Amino acid sequence: MTGEIDTAAEAMEAAAMTRAGIARCDRSGPEPAELQPLPEAVARKPVGEKSPAEWAYERIVLYIRNFEESLNPEEEAALGFAGSNTGLIRIAGIGFFAPDLVTFYGTDGQGHRTQLIQHVSQLNVALRAVPKARPDEPAQRIGFRLAEDLGRED
Repeated sequence: MTGEIDTAAEAMEAAAMTRAGIARCDRSGPEPAELQPLPEAVARKPVGEKSPAEWAYERIVLYIRNFEESLNPEEEAALGFAGSNTGLIRIAGIGFFAPDLVTFYGTDGQGHRTQLIQHVSQLNVALRAVPKARPDEPAQRIGFRLAEDLGRED
């Protein structure tokens, strides 16, 4: 404790601020998502007013966008899930259903449509670089489209 007294507004602002950190050996590549400022659209609503599903959804979108910045033009992002035999899902979309569900949409390794619905308490997502699904087309960068949607009011 510093002995300083915060105003009510300062206390509310501190409670709404996100906390993040990272320790890493390799400092090459893009700045990690934990060290980047939240987009205005995400920061607009205080964390305390978001459901666990909404807050998880927003951060996963930011992680995907950041991960895709490190991919080469021949790679796309896919999701893997710890503790699951779901395998990889080539990302086509992500959603949430407040207060506690996050949904992943995409295709599996055989090209079959796949949807995984997961409770936020069970959320374990691994991002993986995989070869493009269509070698003759530009790689999909879903994270940037998802991040744009964060600021959209429905």
